[in-house]
Amino acid sequence: MPAVGRGFISDLELPSFEYLAWTPPVPAQSRRVSIVSTAAVSRRGEKPFSWLAKDHRSFHKNDRDLVMTHVAVEFDRSAWQQDLNVIIPLDRLEEMAESGEIGSVADEHYSFMGAADPVT
Repeated sequence: MPAVGRGFISDLELPSFEYLAWTPPVPAQSRRVSIVSTAAVSRRGEKPFSWLAKDHRSFHKNDRDLVMTHVAVEFDRSAWQQDLNVIIPLDRLEEMAESGEIGSVADEHYSFMGAADPVT
C-alpha cells in the first residue's frame, strides 16, 4: 500500500470495546455465514459506488455477475478479475457448508465502499 494510504489508515483512532462478544459463541458448524465486504461489490448494471458512498449493496448467494467499483486505484485487481472468490468467496463458503465446516450460507451478502471517509 502506498505511503499516503498507510498514513491515512494509521492515523485513524480505533474504538475500544468493554466486551468482546455480544452473544454467546456458537460452533461454526451451527452458524449461517454472510459476507460483508469493503470491496464496493455490486451486481453488474447497478449504480456504481461513488468516492464518498455511505450506502451499501446486497447480492444473493447465487449471483456471480458481480463487479467491483472501488475507487482506490493502488490495489492490484487482476486476481479477482480471474476469480471472484478472491474478494467474495461465495464458492468457498458453499464448499464449507457442504463439508459441514459451517452450518449454512446466508441468502444475502453485503458490500460497501471501504475507502469512504469513516468520519463524515
